[in-house]
Formats: sequence, structure tokens, C-alpha cells
Amino acid sequence: MIQRIQSIYLLVASIVSGALIFVFNLWKNPLQEVFALDLFMRDFFLLKIIPLLFLLSATVSFFSILLFRNRKLQFVIGRLVILINLFLLGLLIYVSLTLPGEISISEKGIGMFLPIIVVLLVVLANKAIKKDEDLVKSADRLR
Repeated sequence: MIQRIQSIYLLVASIVSGALIFVFNLWKNPLQEVFALDLFMRDFFLLKIIPLLFLLSATVSFFSILLFRNRKLQFVIGRLVILINLFLLGLLIYVSLTLPGEISISEKGIGMFLPIIVVLLVVLANKAIKKDEDLVKSADRLR
């Protein structure tokens, strides 16, 4: 069923990863704010991967909502979303620490913390999926 709590967690995770990258900036230059989609126009390859990982995370977590009939696969895909976001978080930390001109780029945006929020939401969803799976197993034992 789509109205389960894990579906809501996954939907919010998808919205955070897919829509809030347009709202919150990753960091702020003295001249402009840098959003995730602005990184497609940069020359550095690692910077081009960041928006792709945000969009991949949003797509996979939304796809996971549609797998409500197969809880085991939904759980595994939730783990995949967690891995994508942990990799994205590590990449964002690496890029923020190695940005040229760190003196002028000292203000980080809230967009750097979006992967943490997504990881927490997917962990809560996986916990609810596990709870549902245990409930179904216990009902099967009674039959």
C-alpha cells in the first residue's frame, strides 16, 4: 500500500534530494550563490557528478516507493539510496575542503546537508519496512 509510513519517508527523501537542490545553495561565492545544477557548467569532473548524484538519489528513492509489494527489494534499494547519499556527502565534503580561494568561499550553504537529511529519512523508511516484514512473517507463522 502506498499510504504506509515508509512511502511517506521515501517521498519526502525524494523531494529533499530532487526539489530542494533548486532552493538551497551548496556554497556562496562573494559574487554569487552556487546551486547544484550550476555545477554542470564547471570544468572539473567531480563537480559535474554532484548534481547527477542528487538526481539519481531522488529518482531511485521515488522508484522505491513503487515497489511496495516487494518489501525485500524496497529495503535493498533503500540501502542503495543510503550509499549514494553517503558517497555524495563525502564528495561534497571533499569539494568544500579543496575549493580554490577558500578565504573568499567560507560560507557553506544548507544544500551541503541535504544528503544527511535524505539518509536519515531512508533509514527511518528501512526501519518501517523491516517492521512490516517482521509483522508479515509473524502472521505467516500463525497460519
